[in-house]
Amino acid sequence: MSRSPALGWLASFLPAPVTVKWHERARSCLGALLGIAFTGGLMYLLLGPVANIPLLVAPMGASAVLLFAVPASPLAQPWSIIGGSLVSATVGVTCAMLIGDPTLAAALAVALSISGMFALRCVHPPSGAVALTAVLGGPVIHALGYRFVLEPIAIQSAALLFAALVYHAATGHRYPHAGRQDRATPSRAADEAARVGFTREDVKAVLGRRDALLDIDTDDLYSLLRETQLQAFSRSFNELRCEDVMSRHVVSVSPGTRAAATDPITELVPMFANFGHHHIPVLDRAGRVVGMITQVDLISGLYRQTATRAREAA
Repeated sequence: MSRSPALGWLASFLPAPVTVKWHERARSCLGALLGIAFTGGLMYLLLGPVANIPLLVAPMGASAVLLFAVPASPLAQPWSIIGGSLVSATVGVTCAMLIGDPTLAAALAVALSISGMFALRCVHPPSGAVALTAVLGGPVIHALGYRFVLEPIAIQSAALLFAALVYHAATGHRYPHAGRQDRATPSRAADEAARVGFTREDVKAVLGRRDALLDIDTDDLYSLLRETQLQAFSRSFNELRCEDVMSRHVVSVSPGTRAAATDPITELVPMFANFGHHHIPVLDRAGRVVGMITQVDLISGLYRQTATRAREAA
């Protein structure tokens, strides 16, 4: 019984299964706890208990989610949080100063912040909230003017980033999660294509045609596709055994077999010619493999024998 389109549309709102293991979830939560506590504590030490600057601004909570829960995301990298926060804070303060209507100022601040982050390649979603805070934060924030860019935004962003760098290093997690800048060469591309059927350049070309920002690094996507291909191969051929594909009619020779056309026994040449073998095992009287002869071995042996006889005849 097929499901109606309406039910299918409603089902699309259900959350996808979470594949993150419990120990990684706990690690992320602890990191956010320590990161926010460190950032707030540092601001307290720098500004004191009666400062007119917020010890923590709300966007830092969203940044903590990215830096500690999804640190592999391109949106969570160091330049994203620093550049995105500074650009958005600057744009937000400017809009708040120049535009009297707060709704219009807020809308323009977010839109221009996104444009600036795209231009500087530092897209960081919580930075949209930074722009809104600059516009709608109230008299305390407005009184700071462009000082808002430095404190609290720059200081808190740098403090949270520092906490993330230290925490990930201490817990054995790679961060920053920058893609490898390996130089592509024709030989490397050909080797990748031969092994997995596609190259990193193929992945980049497909991503370029999508005209959309995907929240995954190109090298991570390439690795996932490779692992998926290997998993599919393992699943398809997991039950395949050597006896299923091996040759049961084994053509073999003994160490005394001759290959010269003038000898009574000329077994090797027709074996290679009639059966299409590239290798023929050499067995002793007990049936044990004592060697292997190839087409190249046969040709080399015949050539040496012919050359020797030609010299003797001369």
